[in-house]
Amino acid sequence: MTFKTNLSIIDKQMAKLFGTNGIRGIFGENFTLDFVSEITLSLANYFKKGPILIGYDGRDSSILISKVVCSSLNSAGLDCAIAGLVPTPCLQFATKKLDYNGGIMITASHNPPKYNGIKPTAKDGVEISRTDELKVEEIYFKKKWKINQMKFGKTQKEEKSIQTYLNGIKEHIDIKKIKARKFRIVMDLGNGAQAITAPRLCRELGCEVITINEKIDGSFPGRGAEPTPENLQDLSKKVVKNHADLGIALDGDGDRSIFCDNNGKILTGDRSALLLSKFILKKNPNSKLITTINSTSGIEDIAEKTNSKVIRTKVGSVEVSRKMVITKAIIGFEENGGFMYGKHNQVRDGAMTLALALDLLSHSNKNMSEEMELLPSSITTKSKIECSKQEARKIIQTLMKENQKKDTTDGIKIIFDKSNWVMVRPSGTEPIIRIYAESDSPEKLNDLFAKYMSKIKSILGR
Repeated sequence: MTFKTNLSIIDKQMAKLFGTNGIRGIFGENFTLDFVSEITLSLANYFKKGPILIGYDGRDSSILISKVVCSSLNSAGLDCAIAGLVPTPCLQFATKKLDYNGGIMITASHNPPKYNGIKPTAKDGVEISRTDELKVEEIYFKKKWKINQMKFGKTQKEEKSIQTYLNGIKEHIDIKKIKARKFRIVMDLGNGAQAITAPRLCRELGCEVITINEKIDGSFPGRGAEPTPENLQDLSKKVVKNHADLGIALDGDGDRSIFCDNNGKILTGDRSALLLSKFILKKNPNSKLITTINSTSGIEDIAEKTNSKVIRTKVGSVEVSRKMVITKAIIGFEENGGFMYGKHNQVRDGAMTLALALDLLSHSNKNMSEEMELLPSSITTKSKIECSKQEARKIIQTLMKENQKKDTTDGIKIIFDKSNWVMVRPSGTEPIIRIYAESDSPEKLNDLFAKYMSKIKSILGR
């Protein structure tokens, strides 16, 4: 279904269907309607009772899949409600706030248009844990689901999801201060689901909004479903041309955000996370912060100044989210632009992150680029290479022989010192291997990254 590896040095008990973030596959090939029905029956037996809230992104197959999901839940005796086309964090927040027993989001996030997927949410509005993913898979593979032939469930519409979500975001920011600033924002919505909510949020906060790729389209014809520095040049140019205070790009299902400062510079997810963490921790010292093994080492410097603690996890929003719940952490983030604010919900949320950025600027006498200059110096980069499971195993096993300090929490991280490292891990959702690196200077980073990209290509060529 997904393209996870079985490398024992990565994880001894890996799911077969669930990847880094939900279940994804190519619709009509390895993600069929029969599969959707059976995995939904498995989820119904996992949830045990309804009602279950259903949402979907703008992919061409999403509405059809939602009908199969609803009918499968109903056949198992569970009631459900359709939130409709909403961003993933909207579905998750509404599940919690409107007292549903669980949620199912139909999305493949940033994957290409031919993909689709299912992302289950627990009653608390957070993705189900890795342990619970394995429970769902056990039900699926043993065909242990039940069909309720005595009482079928019902499907209704849920009309309150979007406004509930927007109201929830606004509870955590200074609306009056933001409105007074009359910010000008450029949004690259990537033809994705946040087009439903993010512009509306900003207008409700008194901002002038300029949009790019605002029409929801499952083929993602604008710049694709995933925001990257390479495909955000239109955003950068529009920010400069319109003298905007801020630019933001969102991914296909609206849970990740990449920012652009007032000078048109595209920020990495790590850099924006440092900025927001500094702002939040200043108001909430002695807090806990959760991040992944491949994110910037600069966060320890930020946390130390407020006597806060950084806890690192494997890559994946589920890992971060569930650790936030357990530790009552106020912040969680990934290097890919996934930022989580625990006071709202312990999940990635592009619109909540945008609201926090506006709150930060409303309390500052500096613009975005000036605020960025005050952060610890660190530079990161990343890339990816297509490869099979066997090739990924070969790469990591070869790199294990390197004569440097290593961390095998997730893939392999080769550590030269606090500020200089390179990491390699197989994707949990695509047949690729990802390469990350960080350094304290551009020259060192270029040398380090080039060296290991060359090594990996050499290993693949053997």
